[in-house]
Amino acid sequence: MSIGRVTQRMLTEGSLYNLQNGLGRLAKIQEHLSTGRVINRPSDNPTGTTSSMRLRSSIADQAQYARNAQDGLGWLTQVDSTLDSVTNTVKRARDLALQGANGASAGSVTRDAIATEVDGLRDELLARANATYLDSPVFGGVTAGSRAYDDAGNYVGTLGDVNRRVADGVVVKVDVNGPDVFGDGPSSVFAELEALSTALRAGDQAGISAAIDTLNERIDTVTSARTAAGTRFQRLEQADQLATDAGISLRTQLSTIESADLAKTTVELKLQEVAYQASLAATSRVMQPSLLDFLR
Repeated sequence: MSIGRVTQRMLTEGSLYNLQNGLGRLAKIQEHLSTGRVINRPSDNPTGTTSSMRLRSSIADQAQYARNAQDGLGWLTQVDSTLDSVTNTVKRARDLALQGANGASAGSVTRDAIATEVDGLRDELLARANATYLDSPVFGGVTAGSRAYDDAGNYVGTLGDVNRRVADGVVVKVDVNGPDVFGDGPSSVFAELEALSTALRAGDQAGISAAIDTLNERIDTVTSARTAAGTRFQRLEQADQLATDAGISLRTQLSTIESADLAKTTVELKLQEVAYQASLAATSRVMQPSLLDFLR
């Protein structure tokens, strides 16, 4: 049986190699503790890095879905408040028409006063029809302009749906087409109010009665549009909550892969410190003798 010769150089190199390994392990654990992460570069854990990249991509998707839902909620909030005001305005016009119909014996001055208020309601409705959110008309479809209706009550928007993607494969419409609520041209609510104003000034009872029926139908139209918008508002609220919850769940999974267990890492750091100090002490005793020590 042969015995290999162990030289002082071999002993020195082996000791230094082991010291460097120990110091490397200590530095790695110190990095985990200082950064709070066990993956600081892809080489630390290639498999974990792949999983974390996928999770980060999913987290970014959910965050974008949540932002889309919030933006959609802003659109529909503006739509709802506007339609609420429109409903009240049309109801007021209907009440004025009833007042004009019941006041057959009233003089022209009274009818003119009612007609003047109806004209004011028309202008108010026109302003509501051009309501905007972030400088975009909420009843203008996909128009690049700033208005949905011109002063004559004609629709100048571009029909089309303004959609927001709030989940994978889920798209929700966040606007309302102006013609579905206000009509367009001769069939618009603006033309209806003009006809009512004209009938009031002329004392045309048949025209006033026809206007009452038309305004009742317009109230139903606005109410239906508001109900549909409210349903989509609820969908966006649910989508926003789902995206937020999904983001929290994904971040928890990411933390499980990337984040260091501080208690465990602290214990490992202490163990590596003790091991390194022990190796330093042992190496110092091994490396201490020199040729002079044997020549004495």
